[in-house]
Amino acid sequence: MMDVDEVIGMLSKLSYEETLAYWISGEKEEAELYKELAERTKALGLEESIVKVFEKLSKDSQRHADELGRVFRESFLIEPKTNIPPVEVLSVLNKFERADQIKEVLEAAMESELTAHKVYKLLTEKAEDERLKELYLKLAEVEKTHYEALKTEYEKLGG
Repeated sequence: MMDVDEVIGMLSKLSYEETLAYWISGEKEEAELYKELAERTKALGLEESIVKVFEKLSKDSQRHADELGRVFRESFLIEPKTNIPPVEVLSVLNKFERADQIKEVLEAAMESELTAHKVYKLLTEKAEDERLKELYLKLAEVEKTHYEALKTEYEKLGG
């Protein structure tokens, strides 16, 4: 897995088209991640509100990917592709096997969303292209919203 500085370096060199493709890819992977977290949370018999947050984040991410994919195909007449790993996708699934690990998972997810928010804010400041600035700002806000939803569930668990 790449570190955040490497991802920032790569993202800062992308065009609007490439950045949009990156965002679409990230949203698809995030949708899968949160879907799997919802399934594991449910299977472990954890709080329904946590399951619902993971399901909502999965659906939101998939909806964003679908909407952005339509915009991309209409604008560029090709399918979006990128080789840059999404900054917000976690590598915690293999560690989530017991109910007592949920706080750890939420902490990792919150950290990931917060890191993504910071990366996108930084890229907003660096970007010279106004469309890129706007896109990065939207990405930052999406990640902040995800962070807040996860934080609410974490606090319910006494975090």
